[in-house]
Formats: sequence, C-alpha cells, structure tokens
Amino acid sequence: MIQTNTLTSSRRKASTLLRGGLLLLPLVVVGVQWVLDSVAEGQLLTQVRQIYLLDWLETPMAYLYLHLVTVVPVLALSFDRRVHYYRQWRYLWAPIVLVGGFFLVWDVVFTARGVWGFNHDYVSGLFFLRLPIEEWMFFVTVPFACVFIYECLNHYVKADLLKPFEPVLTPILIVTFLGTGIWFFWHQYTATTFLLAGGLLLFHYLFLDGHYRSRFYLAYGVIWIPFLLINGVLTGGYTQAPIVQYNPEEYLGIRVTSVPLDDSVYNFLMLFGIVTLYERNKDRHT
Repeated sequence: MIQTNTLTSSRRKASTLLRGGLLLLPLVVVGVQWVLDSVAEGQLLTQVRQIYLLDWLETPMAYLYLHLVTVVPVLALSFDRRVHYYRQWRYLWAPIVLVGGFFLVWDVVFTARGVWGFNHDYVSGLFFLRLPIEEWMFFVTVPFACVFIYECLNHYVKADLLKPFEPVLTPILIVTFLGTGIWFFWHQYTATTFLLAGGLLLFHYLFLDGHYRSRFYLAYGVIWIPFLLINGVLTGGYTQAPIVQYNPEEYLGIRVTSVPLDDSVYNFLMLFGIVTLYERNKDRHT
C-alpha cells in the first residue's frame, strides 16, 4: 500500500512538472526571441489602405469613442432577463486582471522596442509607461464585451454546432499557430503571438477539460465581425492615419481590411486565456 501511494504521488508530481514545463516552454522560447531579435525604432507604418473615412473620428477622443461604442451597449444588455450577464461578472474580473496584466506587460515592452506605437492625434494625451490610458482600458472593455457575446451564444444557440469538428480543428490550429510562429521566428509580433497561442491551445488540449472549446470557436467566429470594425478603426481603415501603428518588419504583412492578421491571433490568445479562467471560476462555484 505504501509503495502504491508513493508511486501515485510520483506520477502526480511528474504530471505536474510536465504540465508546468509545457506551459512555460512557449514563454521561454518567446523570451529568447525577444533577447536575440533587436527592433529598429522609427520604422512604424503611418499610412495604410483606407476603407472608408469617418470624419467624426478625426479627434483626440477617437480611441475613447471606441471604448464607449464597445462597452455601453453591453452594459445596457447585461441585465437581459434571459442571459443575466451581470450575474457572471464576479467570475470574470479576476481573469481579466490576470490575463490583462500579462498583455499589458507585453504591450509596454513592444511599445518600448518599437514593434508598434500610438498616434498621439487620436488619443486623449494621458500616458502611463508609454501607453495611452485608452490602451489600458482596452484590456478591460474588449474582453468584457467579447465574453458577453460568448455567453449570449451559449444561451441562445443551444446546439453545440462545432462540437463534431473540434477534435480535428484544435490540432489544426495548434500546428498552424506553432508552425507559423517558428517559420516567422524573426518577426517579433508574429513569433510571440503565434507561439503563445499555439502553446496555450496545446496545453489546453492535452490537460484541460475542453467541453467549451467548440463553443469558444463559434463565439470567436462571431466576434470577428465587431473585431474587424473596431480594430479596423484602430489600424487606420476609417481614419486618415492609424491609431495603432506597426513596424512592418515585425508582423506577417497580411491585412484583413486594414487589420493585421497577427491581431486576430493576438485577440484569440487573449480571449481564450480569459475564457479558460472564467470557465474554471464558474465550475468552482457551481
């Protein structure tokens, strides 16, 4: 009996070490990439292809307006008698703080290194650690609104439409993310985003309960519509110049409308991390 308990304990420790190592490995690889790859400042793109010019966004309040457009409708609908999103807020704040904190550190580093930057003509002028205050708000308002869409779809679309495809879709995404991150290892934004997204998804696939992955994929597909609109403004599709400017040497160079393809994986990584912690919080309290 003692031998059996010792063996079980050893296996648990080995499993814990394996999980921790797999979770840390992408972070280590990205850290090495950051150390090895120096970024030349002053190479940010100040002009991109416009879709449609919205004159009312030609103001230092433009980025703040995007937050209002994003969060005000969600706040108003949070008290819907069917979804009751306001009842889920208590499970959401900790994931937003934890994941948002990680992304803010990433944001500060990339801004300092010249991977991306912000057009002062479209922000209020309040900066902290070289980030406009509106950028700090981004990591609260955007996840708050996106998880609302996720919850609404869970409530109103009863059928798990993508469940039959999830066992194939998840490995394809893992290989695509990791393969792209490795292939474009010297593009700092691409490598960081794709390697971390692939690493998180691989960890999730191997070790965590994936019952909501297909639900998340569906929500993410729907989120793409407002994502392209909001991020389209940020990346210059509807303004005379981009609010967020990118170093062309550090991302794939592929844009959907005006939005870099890397941004969609960045958003996937952020939201999937938040939803994972959010679902774990809900499970613990139900």
